[in-house]
Amino acid sequence: MSNHLLGIVGWSGSGKTTLLEYLIAALCGSGLKVNVVKHSHHDIILEPSHKDSARFRRAGANEVLLASPFRYAITSELREQNEPGLLELLPRLAPSDLILIEGYKWEAIAKIEIHRPGLGKPALYPDDPHIVAVASDIPRPEGLRADLVWLDLNLPEQILAWIQSSLAKNLFLHDPKVEMEVRR
Repeated sequence: MSNHLLGIVGWSGSGKTTLLEYLIAALCGSGLKVNVVKHSHHDIILEPSHKDSARFRRAGANEVLLASPFRYAITSELREQNEPGLLELLPRLAPSDLILIEGYKWEAIAKIEIHRPGLGKPALYPDDPHIVAVASDIPRPEGLRADLVWLDLNLPEQILAWIQSSLAKNLFLHDPKVEMEVRR
């Protein structure tokens, strides 16, 4: 697992996935190992219901590992359990240089908000001190807190450069032990 975590948050349709695709390709292309966590509010279907792994889950298996020469996936059935938190899931990932996290708006991790006022949705950054940067298609508004970085969403290379610089300065370090203490 990496202790470098960066959340990418914003409303649906803001461009999170497009930006993430660009960032992942560029960061991996520069030699970094990048893991991604994607939170979904919907059910996750990895295989059609008639395939073996789905049938095994329905039969009662707690976890099913599906392996091929190209990739593997582990599905865990929660059944009556609560959804595990982000910090519970992160140790399941292989070591990496950076974990990009899409969703989990509520987590106390460093985040970039993708903000497009044209969507008609409110900005998240005024109420979330963990948003360290905003990538937007409008110029920086007046009166923002001084430490909030404002990036041009139409210049993804600018966002990439800021992430690379921040990684070099260890600005995305996250200590899960400290987070667990805060939650108690």
